[in-house]
Amino acid sequence: MSPVVSGAAHVHLVGAGPGDPELLTVKAVRAIRQATVLLVDDLVGEGVLRYARRSARIVHVGKRGGCASTPQAFIERLMVAEVRRGERVVRLKGGDPFVFGRGGEEAASLRAAGVEVEVVNGITAGLAAATSIGVPLTHRDHAHGVVFVTGHARRDAAGAAIDWPTLAAAAAEGLTLVIYMGIATVEALQSGLCGALPPRTPVAVVQNASLPTQRQAFGTLGTLVETIANAGLGSPSIIVVGDVARAALLASAQTEEARRAS
Repeated sequence: MSPVVSGAAHVHLVGAGPGDPELLTVKAVRAIRQATVLLVDDLVGEGVLRYARRSARIVHVGKRGGCASTPQAFIERLMVAEVRRGERVVRLKGGDPFVFGRGGEEAASLRAAGVEVEVVNGITAGLAAATSIGVPLTHRDHAHGVVFVTGHARRDAAGAAIDWPTLAAAAAEGLTLVIYMGIATVEALQSGLCGALPPRTPVAVVQNASLPTQRQAFGTLGTLVETIANAGLGSPSIIVVGDVARAALLASAQTEEARRAS
């Protein structure tokens, strides 16, 4: 086993949140300011990087579903190499490192190389998206729990297909579904969920949650594909499925009715 890097040198895996720099934690800002090297994911907002020191080296290692990405193994080797050179390394990731951010893989790889790791949590996009449109992910009258799931399954032999019918059954029992990276597979997820959920189940779709470019659309499970297409929404988007989205759906309808009446 490789020896632990001497001294206080270690890597911070930092969650940059959904994009709005005001949603960064104090601990995240402190880590960013202290870094001499930052390895930055594609979904990290430019406003977040204003906290980096001017002398810091910023390496963009974009990773976004469906797009060309820096190989994960290369990122992990680069982190080890930089910290062994004496750099203060921050791996800056959109949302939270441990929620669909491959932070677990990176932490394991660093520790196997003898490098200490500190994880700094960030607000995950699923929570930020729901909050931005007034949707509570849990509600005593509508949802007793929440499931975070990716709509983007692994493509290698180790990747299991997403069991949408089982997830739909859980939603039917009162769980809110928060789906990341589901735009590219929306037809399959709609078909899979409709087996156990009524087509009238409320849904909300939020693109670029927390950013000035945020857009959203509301509809039902039965019209999900049409709703996304008509609104022209793309990635990155969060899809919220469940009764808790009903309030946002009603508020959207009331706003539209008021707009037409004015």
